[in-house]
Amino acid sequence: MRLTRCMTGAVLSAAMVMGAGWAPGEAAAEYPEKPVNFIVPWPPGDLEDVLTRMIAEDFQQEYGVAAAVVNKPGGGGGPFPGAIEVANAPSDGYTIGSFVIGVPVMGHQIEIPPLTPAKFDPLGIFLTYPFVIATSGDAPYATMDELAAYAQDNDVALGHFGDVLTPTQVTKAYAKNAGFEWGSDAAFDALDCNTLASGDADVINTTLQLILPCLDQVKVLVSITDERIPLVPDAPTIGELDESLNIALWNGLFVTKDTPQDVREKIIAVAEKTMMSERAQAVAKETGALVYWQNADDSAARVAGDIDTMGRIGALLE
Repeated sequence: MRLTRCMTGAVLSAAMVMGAGWAPGEAAAEYPEKPVNFIVPWPPGDLEDVLTRMIAEDFQQEYGVAAAVVNKPGGGGGPFPGAIEVANAPSDGYTIGSFVIGVPVMGHQIEIPPLTPAKFDPLGIFLTYPFVIATSGDAPYATMDELAAYAQDNDVALGHFGDVLTPTQVTKAYAKNAGFEWGSDAAFDALDCNTLASGDADVINTTLQLILPCLDQVKVLVSITDERIPLVPDAPTIGELDESLNIALWNGLFVTKDTPQDVREKIIAVAEKTMMSERAQAVAKETGALVYWQNADDSAARVAGDIDTMGRIGALLE
């Protein structure tokens, strides 16, 4: 009788497994079971690349599978070939995007077909680039208000990395709202101490790490970040000066919308731990970047808010 009950139980268990879609010889695969790629749509070497490589290293160590960063540069203002690769990949967590603000905020709004409608969900945002507006130490203005007043009667040349970049758009929108115009503006490959010393530009929109060697010889007028940069704590954020322009150039991890939640959680667990590590925080201290982990829900709200902000900026600059 006891044997019969055991056999009956075994038959019922087998039936339940078969009903769940199991077949003889199959086993449920647990993520991750094969190599994972983190796609960075920019060349190697910048902050997003360095930090994403840290995440990949920790992912490999945590789960025992190969994890690599693949750089897919091209199309700074679209079409973002690296992002398109992520959008076209299966929603299984084996292809993860490490994206700046332009991809999830603007990619589907400038009608890039593979990115429209919106294809991505954030796992988390982990980096704010230390973009600043700076001028030489002997400039006749030390604040953005003083710059605005000076520019009413004098030509001020602005140097930036490209018109499509968020910090450049913010810088131009600030001038509009403050009632002045840049005398001229131009894109530069490098915006550093030499740019100001040579007089090639009066004001530069650049990253703090590029002017760290001469920080005692320049004035940082404002940071285009959502928090003050610890290395220049007296410089206000752009949002402090103009709330309508409260935005920053950030980078985060993204997956396609159908990616399973348990897969997302495994990626998040590693990435959050990495950003809080000493080596990631050392990058922040050395460069002025803000390195942190913003959870998925807060990141999604940030993306939605930034879409609204960029919409206002685009309308202002038309």
